[in-house]
Amino acid sequence: MPSIVLYLVAIVACGGLGALVGWFVSGAIGLTGTPMALVAAFIGMIVATALWVLGTAIVQRKR
Repeated sequence: MPSIVLYLVAIVACGGLGALVGWFVSGAIGLTGTPMALVAAFIGMIVATALWVLGTAIVQRKR
């Protein structure tokens, strides 16, 4: 059974990658200020969730 620390690291990694993707995408489409922050947060949450689901599927497949 994975430890709590491994789960915390995975959460931080997925959240961090999601935030970076959201930031890059919202910046690439030319947004600034509050709209950029809102779009980046929205995209970041979607990407982070997708990464978490993908990681969970990979771990479940190995079992």
